Amino acid sequence: MLSFLNMSNFPDIRNDFLAVSLKSIGPVSEYLSELSLVDHHVHGVTRRNPSSESFANMITESDRTPLSMDVAFNTQVGFAVRRWAAPVIGAVAMVSADEYFKYRLELGNDLVNEKLLKAANVSHFFIETGLRGDEIYDAPGMRSITGSSVSEIIRIETIAESLVRRGTSAQGFAGDFVADLTKAAAGAIGLKSIVAYRIGLDFEPTRPTLQEVEQAAGRWLKEVELTGVVRVTDPILLRFLIWSGADLKLPFQFHTGYGDPDLDLHKCDPLLMTELIRSFEALDIPIFLLHTYPYQRSAGYLAQMFNNVYLDVGLAINYTGARSSAIIAESLELAPFHKVLFSSDAWGLSELTFLGAHLFRRGLGRVLDSFVREDEWTLSDAIKVATAIGHDNALAAYRL
Repeated sequence: MLSFLNMSNFPDIRNDFLAVSLKSIGPVSEYLSELSLVDHHVHGVTRRNPSSESFANMITESDRTPLSMDVAFNTQVGFAVRRWAAPVIGAVAMVSADEYFKYRLELGNDLVNEKLLKAANVSHFFIETGLRGDEIYDAPGMRSITGSSVSEIIRIETIAESLVRRGTSAQGFAGDFVADLTKAAAGAIGLKSIVAYRIGLDFEPTRPTLQEVEQAAGRWLKEVELTGVVRVTDPILLRFLIWSGADLKLPFQFHTGYGDPDLDLHKCDPLLMTELIRSFEALDIPIFLLHTYPYQRSAGYLAQMFNNVYLDVGLAINYTGARSSAIIAESLELAPFHKVLFSSDAWGLSELTFLGAHLFRRGLGRVLDSFVREDEWTLSDAIKVATAIGHDNALAAYRL
């Protein structure tokens, strides 16, 4: 299957990934190649050698298991792993999918993580571990294996679901959640909601009453008792979680746009959040629109219109691979440059953490170098914007 991926069909490519196309690299690209990044939205890397099935699942956003490693790698992100991650761990660039995975296993997960995370050159990770946290390094673990600064983001839905697993009542749910969230967020720098996954972003943006919350909690607890599935999907409860988070006045991340089949993509346009954005702006609460693709232009518009809106195109950078420069360029069309941030949104595979950083540097460098080359920008302005997006904006926006 997919025999065209065999090494014999590719020209010889040197192992040194930093040596590629040096003649065409401009001064901004050179500068970015050395700039340490702040990754404002990322998850931990896996703690164990993945099986072939789990690796194939982690390299796609789909929840449908690829039929083979060749199929899993037959994407932009798969080609990018073979081209850019392979040399970092000591394999030949453009090695076949099966050979890459075989070499990875032989090297061992710890050494793969060490090599790829070092090559990513991220000085500060803002980590969120609300998804399958038992499989990945938590914030202290990531700090230990990277030597980088690590700050924590709290996923509000995970707090609510953990509370229900431990036991609560319909009458006590609201107070118990506020207490748990306040405790969890005490050492965190921000909150995150995946309401886009649960009901989409076209929800009623106002705060529900406590009576509505109690009734909704009662319905949810009965549903959990009947099904054994603990998953908060009630619109009233999700609104309550969001507004309880708003009461803490912390920066707030919202998943928007591209993600796995658990969401309805047409309901994930951040424009649907406009009324909530207005309410949060009045409260001086920063909103971070994560990922945004294919709505990066909508996100750019919102960042220009509202003082409290920031955006990234993080997840799309990995998954668009050789086309990621175009996505980065579109994110710079309307958004003020102090409102654009870098993220990898990598989960599990350190390949994704590395690629997020590498493709970001390459893509932003190409775009900004073209502005300088075409006499649209000065080099000093381009360097200033590169530094802001790659490093400074996140620290300022999260009030660090």
